[in-house]
Amino acid sequence: MLLLHGMGATGDVWRGYAGLAPDLPGHGGAGWDPPYSFERHALAVAHLLTKPMPVVGHSMGGVIALALAALKPDLVTKVVGVGIKVTWSEEDVARADAIAAKAPVVFATRDEAAERFLKVSGLSGLIDSPLERALVETTEGWMLAQDPATFGVGVPDMRGLLDAVTCPVVLARGELDPFVTDAQLEALVPEHVTLPGLGHNAHVEDATAVLALL
Repeated sequence: MLLLHGMGATGDVWRGYAGLAPDLPGHGGAGWDPPYSFERHALAVAHLLTKPMPVVGHSMGGVIALALAALKPDLVTKVVGVGIKVTWSEEDVARADAIAAKAPVVFATRDEAAERFLKVSGLSGLIDSPLERALVETTEGWMLAQDPATFGVGVPDMRGLLDAVTCPVVLARGELDPFVTDAQLEALVPEHVTLPGLGHNAHVEDATAVLALL
């Protein structure tokens, strides 16, 4: 299967899963390549679909999974999207655009950069240390490997993507996920799945529960 991480993370977030888990453009070791969009992200990983397979995506990665399924209908057999933020307010969009416009922050120490990474990726308390390739050392200090401009990826057209996809789709959320509600998912797919006791990064908290969605 193909595994697509969310905003701020890297492919290493899928530790314990058996599948292809690339770093998306602007993240980890993938290199910076603005401007960013869901379709460009999908095109960047499309070459990994060497045969028909399911695609599992977290948050932003779930949107990219849908975009990929629309682009490659013969190669994506199923999409599982976990923790996708499907409803965006004007404040949400403005906040993301403001972050995207900022210059990268350089930290004096690796520990400071690591703390920032864990916060941005939502992995604080879930993993003990930053994922491989998440941080970069420069002549001035340490910074996140993520390009801030990735936050400008845009608002997903969930209805349009779902209408364009021909394979089976499962949308799920952790019961404690603050970024998407049951009502919001039900408006898109009446038979969505809620994973009891899990949060936004359900795929990190309980791999077995997420794999069961396949």
